[in-house]
Order: sequence, then structure tokens, then C-alpha cells
Amino acid sequence: MSKQNQNFADETYWKDYVRGLLKAEIARRNISYVEISEKLAEQGIHESPQNISNKIARGTFGAIFMVQVLTVIGCEQINFH
Repeated sequence: MSKQNQNFADETYWKDYVRGLLKAEIARRNISYVEISEKLAEQGIHESPQNISNKIARGTFGAIFMVQVLTVIGCEQINFH
């Protein structure tokens, strides 16, 4: 099996990948988890800064959470490499 196919089956690879994508978009905007928590709360989504940090650190968050965060931080486009 090629390395590329192994990566598609490797959960650890994908957890690291999505964690890196989300962290990079947050870092590009120089925004804190406190600010993200506040922006989510304005939309009726209640996540503490610590909970946001924990989810991102684990890399096991759902697609809905990821899109919610990307939306409130103003990310309109994401590149997959």
C-alpha cells in the first residue's frame, strides 16, 4: 500500500491534519480562544475557551464545530494541500 493510501486510513494522520488546518486559520487571524468563544456566543453557540482549546488539541471535533469556528473567525476559503 502506498504512503498516500495509508494516510487516508490513518485516523491519527487526519486528527493532526484537521487540527493543523483549524489552528493555522486561527493563527492567521491572530484571534484567541476567548474571542472565538465570544463570537460563537453571539451566534447562540456556547463553548468555553477551554472547551474550544480541548477540542482543537484532541483533533476530534466534528465538521459542524469546525465550520462554525471558521465562519465566526471570518474564514471564507480554506486550502487543502
